[in-house]
Amino acid sequence: MDRKTLFFLGISILILAVMLYFIGIDEVVEALKLANIKLIIIAIVIQFVIFFLYTLRWKVLNDLADIKTSVRKTLPILLVGLAINNLTPSGRGGGEPVRAYLLSKENGYPFEETFATVVADRALDTFPFVVLAAITIAAMAIYFNVDTWLLIVMVLAVIAIVAVLIVLIYMCINPGFGKRVEGWIIALVRRFYKKNSDDLEMKIHDAVFGFQETMRLLISNKKVLSYTIPLSFLVWIMEILRVYFVFLAFGAQVNLIVIGEVFIVACLVGMIPLLPGGLGAVDGMMILFYSAAGISTSVSAAATVIERLISFWMPTILGLVILPHYGSSVLDKATGSSSPDEIKESLEDDSKDDG
Repeated sequence: MDRKTLFFLGISILILAVMLYFIGIDEVVEALKLANIKLIIIAIVIQFVIFFLYTLRWKVLNDLADIKTSVRKTLPILLVGLAINNLTPSGRGGGEPVRAYLLSKENGYPFEETFATVVADRALDTFPFVVLAAITIAAMAIYFNVDTWLLIVMVLAVIAIVAVLIVLIYMCINPGFGKRVEGWIIALVRRFYKKNSDDLEMKIHDAVFGFQETMRLLISNKKVLSYTIPLSFLVWIMEILRVYFVFLAFGAQVNLIVIGEVFIVACLVGMIPLLPGGLGAVDGMMILFYSAAGISTSVSAAATVIERLISFWMPTILGLVILPHYGSSVLDKATGSSSPDEIKESLEDDSKDDG
């Protein structure tokens, strides 16, 4: 893990520590002592169910792309990807190229094909999130006394996510637009890479073409979409239920809809590529809005700490424990890059070398 990542993690943990200090650490500790362990165990079980649903959805996409793998092999790769997502300030996108690289390396498939299934998986995860986010923003504008600037930021964030999805899908169904994107990438690369530009351009062409072919195959299959989209909504419902059980563990009587609304807003904040996994910012938003919903600040803080231990730190630790099986250099490359594109390029070069 490089110094930059350690620095950002340190800043994130410091922000959380400062928030807990002002809330009152003693009060938070007392609230933690009152937690119902059985309900917290249920929340942990729900998180493992979510891992399985993530893996199942990705396996369906891999099967369609004729990438043969099993849940047993895919689950560890997924956990490593989640860990990298949580350790890189890349809008929760740093782990996706890592997933594609490990799947390519372990099963011997072209990187552009495995990357296409990862992007499709991420798109399927994003679709229900956009729907839920739009509903949440509308509800918060009506029922919460939220500053106008915050509503504007959330609306712009949703618009940006939708725009990226539209561009991605349009690139796959319109070959002409795909060629323009390829030309733009090549022009950008020429500015920075003067040597062996012809070989690099061929790699870019092959990668874009392979990506388009696989993505077209995935998005054109109505049967798969009719299966994976409901599955994606189920994942988000399970995420909200996990948070709900954590708050029940602290005796908080709160509406499930309110839990869901605050969770979606926190996820929106977590997608902003500032700190690893939105650590600090997400926690702060959850504590702030749950307190505004009528839950005591100490209980909101204690429940948020437990929720983040389950949803953030547990997959991060599991992924890091599994990582040595694939080689620690994966983490060094991912955390040493500043964007998902740089991570993808670095890992793709390794994939070509391995081939």
